Amino acid sequence: MIGMAVLATSTTVMALAGPRTAVATVQQPSPADVRQLYLSDCAVCHGAEGRGTSRGPTLVGVGRASLDYQLTTGRMPLAPVGRAEEPGNALQPLPNRAVVDPSEPSKRHRPAYPAAVITALVDYAHQLTGGGGPDIPHLEEGDLAEGGALFRLQCAACHAWAGDGGALLDVDAPSLRASTPNQVAEAIRVGPGQMPAFGVAALTDEQVSSVVAYVRFLDDVPNRGGRPLWRLGPVAEGGVALIALAGLMLFTRWIGERG
Repeated sequence: MIGMAVLATSTTVMALAGPRTAVATVQQPSPADVRQLYLSDCAVCHGAEGRGTSRGPTLVGVGRASLDYQLTTGRMPLAPVGRAEEPGNALQPLPNRAVVDPSEPSKRHRPAYPAAVITALVDYAHQLTGGGGPDIPHLEEGDLAEGGALFRLQCAACHAWAGDGGALLDVDAPSLRASTPNQVAEAIRVGPGQMPAFGVAALTDEQVSSVVAYVRFLDDVPNRGGRPLWRLGPVAEGGVALIALAGLMLFTRWIGERG
């Protein structure tokens, strides 16, 4: 969710977000618990009806894919101002304290809620706002060759040819290494942040599955022809080769002069 705040009652946090030892015991939260969680963690920015406030945008029509993406990547709830968690660390909601600046960009963290709670919260927010928007994609096996061609055409300019991310004007395109297949597909459909959204007219469901298959292939690409050189790309690898060649030539000349 875009702009959801970290503001939770202590009882809700213990029941639904809880310490890490208790998270595994959460199975299926009750509708009352999910509603309380939404009101305590989300409504402060998005409103009790999900229509938005001065602190956060409306959730009407954003779709289940966007809701699921923001929660499963830990981008929502927003991290409290001044906390320095590294991506991958869980956020612990702070009970009854408005410590979030909605203008701060959201960053990937380990999800603040267990999977069952995220699913229930996504369903609740989606129904609350009347539905609509992109649904969570259903992925198939996909075609690896087609996915590679589409990725290089549509994605590599921002995320780099190896999916490691890259720097753009005033913004960084994130690495895709930590993304799950569902998160990759959801990002394609909803276009989080500065990323454009790709509808079915731009990429069919089968093509999305192919792109996802290729992104996961990039996690463990076989290295043919020597060292991968950190997969910096052909230009950087060519530069390293030229430096090595120049060093070899100097070494050869040095040997000749000694002889």
